[in-house]
Amino acid sequence: MHHTRREFIPAAGFDWLLPLYDPLLRLLRRDLLLQKTLIADAGIEPGQRLLDIGCGTGIVSVLLKQAEPAASVRGLDPDPGALARARARAKRAGAEIGFDRGFADQLPYSDATFDRVFSSLMFHHLTPDQKFAALLDVRRVLRPGGSLHVLDFGETDSGLHSLLAHLFHRGEEIRDNLEGRIPALMRETGLEDVDEVSRHAAMFGSVSYYRARRAAEDEATPTPAR
Repeated sequence: MHHTRREFIPAAGFDWLLPLYDPLLRLLRRDLLLQKTLIADAGIEPGQRLLDIGCGTGIVSVLLKQAEPAASVRGLDPDPGALARARARAKRAGAEIGFDRGFADQLPYSDATFDRVFSSLMFHHLTPDQKFAALLDVRRVLRPGGSLHVLDFGETDSGLHSLLAHLFHRGEEIRDNLEGRIPALMRETGLEDVDEVSRHAAMFGSVSYYRARRAAEDEATPTPAR
């Protein structure tokens, strides 16, 4: 697989923090949140093909395979260090998962390949243009009627959580999240039935679960005007 040389933000923000990424998530009990929101709601069935974009160290990929062992799971991430940890995690769990190196806005898969696409705490690493391109490509690789499930930082309520969110999450990449524009971006790319299913208080802001769908009659994937 060809890999384009480009910059990316590692799962933990910095390469040297990668060994601390999983312990931190366990401390924040994110695994339980993922299982209750992203996976349980997705209605995964045997034989379906699932894609975890920005899979990092493979937490969601393994949970998906454990939720439905008869589903086919692939994880995608640009960070070779995180992918090495993801493959080791899957091996320890006895989970057969394919991991690919690549970017969310340049998905290396054919049209209409997957029944479900998942993303967990990755979208806030993308610029607004990259978010738009990634959602377009997600729509392309989803089968008609397939769905997208995203867990990421969301719009912050007033008060302490809002202050902490803006202090700890600065930059162009996360502005769309904190200002609640993720659902609008999804609609702009042609996804339908867009919904912020739930919002959960987190240590430094809030985490939202977004769901969207490629229309069942959507046989072609024209690029929407922006």
